[in-house]
Amino acid sequence: MPLQHPRSRYRQVADDLREAIVRGTYGPGAALPSQPELARKYGLNQTSISRAIGVLESEGLIRTERGVGSFVLDIPTVKRVRRIPSRGNGSGSSFAEGMRKAGLAPRTELVQAEAVDPPPEVATRLDLPEGELTLIRKRHMFADERPVQLAASYIPMSVAGDVDIAFPDTGPTGLYERLAKRGHQVVRFAEEIESRRASSEEADFLRISTAQHVLEVVRFALDGAGRPLEVVINAFPSQLWKLTYEWTTEE
Repeated sequence: MPLQHPRSRYRQVADDLREAIVRGTYGPGAALPSQPELARKYGLNQTSISRAIGVLESEGLIRTERGVGSFVLDIPTVKRVRRIPSRGNGSGSSFAEGMRKAGLAPRTELVQAEAVDPPPEVATRLDLPEGELTLIRKRHMFADERPVQLAASYIPMSVAGDVDIAFPDTGPTGLYERLAKRGHQVVRFAEEIESRRASSEEADFLRISTAQHVLEVVRFALDGAGRPLEVVINAFPSQLWKLTYEWTTEE
């Protein structure tokens, strides 16, 4: 590809590689040529090539493994639907239901369930007194065995009562039924959504770069007095998910 001036040459390289990915020259899972190979092909130094690779990483097209290479991401697009008001007694959506509608096989793995000191932002969101522990339920979610979502649920121990409430593992609806038996009825939900850079933990699990963005969806489960009984922090690769909200005209 002849490089044109005055546009930045590394951006021209990124454009060329992007077009090759879209055309299928480099298909899902394929490795891009090494940076030395690309430097020779385009007549640039490796610093410029590295910047071009960084552009593609930030767009969610590739993942770079240090010392190994850069690989085209193979990520399907799925839709997360929230129904307001929700149908039945659930939280308005189902991970498994959404994956199956997208033609994907869902799987959820509970990777942590214990009493912990909550992160400061979680303690603030739950309006906890100083020193109160929370039950954390951290879950890894897969679609066709691809990692697609992290979810960390925090419940005050004064609400959960004991770590045993997390077992056997269940989705939100089953957990809220257990909380209701303890006298804590979830009656309302609220969500906060923002786009931010992936943390190291999220990047490692989701197989993306820390230069890429995730959608953070924070869900609050509230009781009749407006007290938060649970805060769930969900992280999705932003290029993977489409969020859809539906509601009726009812009060």
